[in-house]
Amino acid sequence: MDAPEPKRRGVGAWLWRRPVHAWRLGLPVGALLLFVVGMAVAGGFVGALKFSSSDGFCTACHEMDAPRRELASSRHGSNPFGVHAGCADCHVPPTFLAGMKRHLAGALEGWGHMTGELDTPAKYESHRLELAQQVWAELKANDSAECRSCHRSARMVAAAPVSAASAGAGISSATIHQSLAASYTCIDCHKGLAHTLPRGV
Repeated sequence: MDAPEPKRRGVGAWLWRRPVHAWRLGLPVGALLLFVVGMAVAGGFVGALKFSSSDGFCTACHEMDAPRRELASSRHGSNPFGVHAGCADCHVPPTFLAGMKRHLAGALEGWGHMTGELDTPAKYESHRLELAQQVWAELKANDSAECRSCHRSARMVAAAPVSAASAGAGISSATIHQSLAASYTCIDCHKGLAHTLPRGV
């Protein structure tokens, strides 16, 4: 006659002996816990993205004082319509993946702050052209997606002149934008709207 199998001990053996109804109860409880944790993580992620897209966050570094003042005195910062474009409106693409990529690049730019690359007005000015060209290249590459998230040529008033000179010639914004070649994008013509143009541009 065979000897009886020794009784197993430990956590694994204890779990093995639990009744089936205990496992059934664990499934909804586990699902609820996963849902709550998932919501908390997703909420924290969205909150962090929103905070890192705020003007306060973007201009917290002293290097951004000059760009902040330039934006505030531009049409994008103050206008008769009360519309304000913040830093992220112009510098973070409106789609999720492209926006995440820009946020990650922005985190890497923190190295420039820590090393003092732009810590004086003179240093900032010496890099202004390089910084502007980088932004212009990004806007050219994505067909000015940031601009188009607010501005739509299809909604331009056909009778609205571009300038006083064009008013005399009977040329409207809509007419000019409709006549542009497909290779043109907003930034090709609209540089320096929110920030001072670099010298020589």
